[in-house]
Amino acid sequence: MVNKILISQPRPAVIEKSPFYELSTKHGLEIDYKPLIRVVGVTLKEFRAQRIEILDHTAVIFTSRTTVDSFFKVCEEARITVPETMKYICNTEAVALYLQKYIVYRKRKISFADGTFTNLLELIIKHKSERFLLALSEPHKPELPETLSKLKINFDPVILALTVSADMENVTPSQYDMMALYSPSDVKSVVENFKQEELPVVATFGEATLRAALDAGMQVKASAPTPEAPSMAKAIDLYISKVKRGEDVAVVELHSDEAKEEFIRTQQSKLAKKVRTRSTSTEKK
Repeated sequence: MVNKILISQPRPAVIEKSPFYELSTKHGLEIDYKPLIRVVGVTLKEFRAQRIEILDHTAVIFTSRTTVDSFFKVCEEARITVPETMKYICNTEAVALYLQKYIVYRKRKISFADGTFTNLLELIIKHKSERFLLALSEPHKPELPETLSKLKINFDPVILALTVSADMENVTPSQYDMMALYSPSDVKSVVENFKQEELPVVATFGEATLRAALDAGMQVKASAPTPEAPSMAKAIDLYISKVKRGEDVAVVELHSDEAKEEFIRTQQSKLAKKVRTRSTSTEKK
């Protein structure tokens, strides 16, 4: 049976509004919220060691608030004045609105996607004439920089934040029936702090987290997002329901996202065709 779960996220401000509140009520669960990682901005010395010139770029790609904070902190400490013409591409509206902490929000220079990888990619391609600075945390998913390279987008990656393990002194994995992990860094933190035999079954969010957990030898019994389980709460709900029915739940397998791969191939073809068209036009002139 599943009675106690650790969620590797901060405790919600209003617990009753959390999707896990309904889950705990439905199944009579005890849920603990405990972040397993923390993210810190890089120092000016760490930034300079990457030999990146911010003013050589005309647009910045942000995928988190932490990298936004670190970017403007580095600029302040390095006495860099970011020009009014700088454009900002964000993966969500929440990140875009967060920029108001540092700059005047103008739609003409701030664009945001709907949180999906493909929509962010479409937005970047729409502004492909820019020279992008891709703000990253370490570790990060290689998916975005690898795809931008495939599409021959003019960009430079820069590490602006570092993910480190949180204090694990009060965490005892054997007390739990399941641990819900949200990032490869969560997986890394667990591996670095606990023995394999101490771990309960695991639920993961995202393809990269699932891959990291499986590579670490963890028993992943629930994973999101999927068509059946778009959220972590739903994935755990389905797992617990199966356990209650006495079903033998197999370890989750990793499957490649064919739709995403096809999207990338299509964009590569479109961009290559445009390059050929421009070259042909130039030759005719």
